Amino acid sequence: MSEHQSALLLRKQLADLNRNAVEGFSAGLIDESDIYKWEVLIIGPPDTVYEGGFFKAHLYFPVEYPLRPPRMKFITEIWHPNIDKNGDVCISILHEPGDDKWGYEKASERWLPVHTAETILISVISLLADPNDESPANVDAAKEWRENYPEFKRKVARCVRKSQEESM
Repeated sequence: MSEHQSALLLRKQLADLNRNAVEGFSAGLIDESDIYKWEVLIIGPPDTVYEGGFFKAHLYFPVEYPLRPPRMKFITEIWHPNIDKNGDVCISILHEPGDDKWGYEKASERWLPVHTAETILISVISLLADPNDESPANVDAAKEWRENYPEFKRKVARCVRKSQEESM
């Protein structure tokens, strides 16, 4: 797929998201002149420890999209087993397509060209509600989630408060 085709596809996906809003997030461009760099605002899902939070993240799409996955990075501080301390999201559907050389993931769990910005964001919201502590990007958060949940909740609550203050 040429750069032009991927840009057209991304413009269509962004227009669709803005026309038919999906509960839990909003999306736009970081810079109006670059369709490959999106800014998203994820609202902490109800009935989770992230409820009430406003978490800003960036999606960076490669020119080979949809044949290759974007990268996603939280800009707002967030404490989560599958988001590393730099904010990079570690979720199977954002991993390069094909077999996992370490054998942790099936090819069907990894990036597939049928995924869209919407399916990625819905998957990340789902990940907030239900972390995968078997394959953590933030080992400390995963250990805390398993072994000291009250402390995990306290750290998340601090991130939620900070995200609320930053969004004002």
